Amino acid sequence: MEVTGKVIAILPPQGGTSKTGNEWKKQEYVIETHEQYPKKICFQIFGADKIDQAAIQAGEELTVFFDIDSREYQGRWFTNINAWKVERAMAPGGNPGLTPEDMSGSSFSAGPDFGPASQTDDLPF
Repeated sequence: MEVTGKVIAILPPQGGTSKTGNEWKKQEYVIETHEQYPKKICFQIFGADKIDQAAIQAGEELTVFFDIDSREYQGRWFTNINAWKVERAMAPGGNPGLTPEDMSGSSFSAGPDFGPASQTDDLPF
């Protein structure tokens, strides 16, 4: 699953030591979508290396790819939204990292050419 929105909160990192003696770290972030009725979604990144690699800052526009996992503990259910990939959202109207000069060059393509449109539609709906 994926969601795109603006980072509105970065919660304090959490960490500890597992039963087997391994160190762990996780950090939670809150993202707000841009729908008619915006949703706030708290997701987490697990692992110090992945947290550092994502380097998420408040106010950034992100697309977050995640899995949802629920588990039961003492008769109550808890749900985690675990991010496995984070991408910076594209700038409006263009690709990130491209300048207007790059886009005016002859090598810039507006998109793929799928050939002429057919007048007959063979779709059943």
